[in-house]
Amino acid sequence: MKNEMFVEFSSISENESFARVTVAGFIAQLDPTMDELTEIKTVVSEAVTNSIIHGYNNESHHKISIFCEIDSGEIALTIKDNGIGISDVDEARQPLYTSKPELERSGMGFTIIENFMDSVEVISTPGNGTTVNMTKQLMTSKTVSK
Repeated sequence: MKNEMFVEFSSISENESFARVTVAGFIAQLDPTMDELTEIKTVVSEAVTNSIIHGYNNESHHKISIFCEIDSGEIALTIKDNGIGISDVDEARQPLYTSKPELERSGMGFTIIENFMDSVEVISTPGNGTTVNMTKQLMTSKTVSK
Protein backbone atom coordinates (compact mmCIF):
# COMPACT_ATOMS: atom_id res chain seq x y z
CA MET A 1 0.00 0.00 0.00
CA LYS A 2 1.24 3.45 -0.93
CA ASN A 3 1.34 6.07 1.82
CA GLU A 4 2.73 9.59 1.96
CA MET A 5 3.30 12.53 4.26
CA PHE A 6 4.26 16.17 3.93
CA VAL A 7 5.57 18.49 6.63
CA GLU A 8 6.90 22.04 6.56
CA PHE A 9 8.74 23.77 9.38
CA SER A 10 10.87 26.80 10.24
CA SER A 11 14.55 26.80 9.39
CA ILE A 12 15.85 26.65 12.96
CA SER A 13 18.38 24.12 14.22
CA GLU A 14 15.97 22.79 16.87
CA ASN A 15 13.75 21.50 14.07
CA GLU A 16 16.45 19.17 12.74
CA SER A 17 15.61 16.63 15.45
CA PHE A 18 11.88 17.16 14.83
CA ALA A 19 12.39 16.35 11.13
CA ARG A 20 14.46 13.25 11.93
CA VAL A 21 11.91 11.86 14.40
CA THR A 22 8.95 12.69 12.15
CA VAL A 23 10.36 10.76 9.19
CA ALA A 24 11.45 7.90 11.45
CA GLY A 25 7.96 7.67 12.91
CA PHE A 26 6.38 7.63 9.46
CA ILE A 27 8.62 4.89 8.06
CA ALA A 28 8.27 2.77 11.21
CA GLN A 29 5.24 1.14 9.63
CA LEU A 30 7.68 -0.66 7.29
CA ASP A 31 9.42 -2.24 10.29
CA PRO A 32 12.94 -1.17 9.29
CA THR A 33 16.01 -2.61 10.97
CA MET A 34 17.79 -0.40 13.49
CA ASP A 35 20.55 0.18 10.92
CA GLU A 36 18.05 1.24 8.26
CA LEU A 37 16.27 3.54 10.68
CA THR A 38 19.55 5.10 11.81
CA GLU A 39 20.61 5.65 8.19
CA ILE A 40 17.34 7.37 7.27
CA LYS A 41 17.47 9.56 10.38
CA THR A 42 21.07 10.52 9.58
CA VAL A 43 20.18 11.41 5.99
CA VAL A 44 17.31 13.62 7.15
CA SER A 45 19.61 15.31 9.68
CA GLU A 46 22.27 16.01 7.05
CA ALA A 47 19.87 17.40 4.45
CA VAL A 48 17.94 19.57 6.92
CA THR A 49 21.15 20.87 8.48
CA ASN A 50 22.46 21.74 5.00
CA SER A 51 19.27 23.71 4.33
CA ILE A 52 19.52 25.61 7.61
CA ILE A 53 23.25 26.38 7.51
CA HIS A 54 23.99 26.65 3.81
CA GLY A 55 20.64 27.35 2.19
CA TYR A 56 19.42 29.92 4.68
CA ASN A 57 22.63 31.01 6.46
CA ASN A 58 21.00 30.17 9.82
CA GLU A 59 18.16 32.64 9.24
CA SER A 60 15.10 31.35 11.06
CA HIS A 61 12.29 33.00 9.11
CA HIS A 62 12.37 30.54 6.20
CA LYS A 63 10.72 27.15 5.61
CA ILE A 64 12.02 23.66 4.89
CA SER A 65 9.69 20.99 3.53
CA ILE A 66 9.84 17.22 3.62
CA PHE A 67 7.79 14.92 1.45
CA CYS A 68 8.03 11.19 2.15
CA GLU A 69 6.34 8.40 0.25
CA ILE A 70 6.49 4.70 1.01
CA ASP A 71 5.43 2.00 -1.41
CA SER A 72 6.25 -1.71 -1.31
CA GLY A 73 9.14 -1.23 1.10
CA GLU A 74 10.70 1.65 -0.81
CA ILE A 75 11.10 5.10 0.71
CA ALA A 76 11.10 8.18 -1.52
CA LEU A 77 12.21 11.25 0.40
CA THR A 78 12.39 14.86 -0.76
CA ILE A 79 13.84 17.66 1.34
CA LYS A 80 13.49 21.16 -0.11
CA ASP A 81 14.44 24.70 0.77
CA ASN A 82 14.03 27.98 -1.10
CA GLY A 83 17.39 29.32 -0.01
CA ILE A 84 20.43 30.65 -1.82
CA GLY A 85 20.96 27.48 -3.87
CA ILE A 86 24.17 25.79 -4.93
CA SER A 87 26.14 27.22 -7.86
CA ASP A 88 28.08 23.99 -8.54
CA VAL A 89 26.26 20.85 -7.36
CA ASP A 90 29.03 18.52 -8.55
CA GLU A 91 31.59 20.41 -6.47
CA ALA A 92 29.28 20.48 -3.44
CA ARG A 93 28.93 16.68 -3.63
CA GLN A 94 32.69 16.14 -3.34
CA PRO A 95 33.90 14.67 -0.02
CA LEU A 96 35.17 17.31 2.40
CA TYR A 97 33.84 20.20 0.31
CA THR A 98 32.21 22.96 2.34
CA SER A 99 31.07 26.44 1.44
CA LYS A 100 31.62 27.48 5.05
CA PRO A 101 35.19 26.48 6.00
CA GLU A 102 35.02 28.75 9.06
CA LEU A 103 32.52 26.36 10.69
CA GLU A 104 33.55 23.17 12.43
CA ARG A 105 31.89 20.99 9.81
CA SER A 106 33.50 18.11 7.99
CA GLY A 107 31.92 18.71 4.57
CA MET A 108 30.64 15.14 4.41
CA GLY A 109 26.87 15.79 4.23
CA PHE A 110 26.25 14.73 0.63
CA THR A 111 28.77 11.88 0.89
CA ILE A 112 26.92 10.47 3.89
CA ILE A 113 23.57 10.87 2.13
CA GLU A 114 24.89 9.08 -0.97
CA ASN A 115 26.31 6.21 1.09
CA PHE A 116 23.06 5.58 2.98
CA MET A 117 20.57 5.93 0.12
CA ASP A 118 20.10 3.95 -3.09
CA SER A 119 19.70 7.05 -5.23
CA VAL A 120 20.29 10.76 -4.65
CA GLU A 121 19.40 13.64 -6.96
CA VAL A 122 20.32 17.20 -6.05
CA ILE A 123 18.53 19.95 -7.95
CA SER A 124 19.63 23.48 -7.19
CA THR A 125 19.52 26.89 -8.78
CA PRO A 126 21.33 29.87 -7.28
CA GLY A 127 18.74 32.15 -5.71
CA ASN A 128 15.96 29.55 -5.92
CA GLY A 129 16.90 26.89 -3.39
CA THR A 130 17.80 23.23 -3.33
CA THR A 131 15.79 20.03 -3.59
CA VAL A 132 17.30 16.70 -2.57
CA ASN A 133 15.39 13.66 -3.88
CA MET A 134 16.39 10.30 -2.40
CA THR A 135 15.19 6.71 -2.47
CA LYS A 136 15.95 3.62 -0.43
CA GLN A 137 14.58 0.12 -0.67
CA LEU A 138 14.43 -1.42 2.77
CA MET A 139 15.96 -4.88 2.80
CA THR A 140 14.02 -6.35 5.70
CA SER A 141 10.79 -4.40 5.61
CA LYS A 142 7.48 -6.11 5.89
CA THR A 143 5.91 -5.02 2.67
CA VAL A 144 2.32 -3.97 2.94
CA SER A 145 0.27 -5.54 0.16
CA LYS A 146 -1.10 -3.26 -2.53
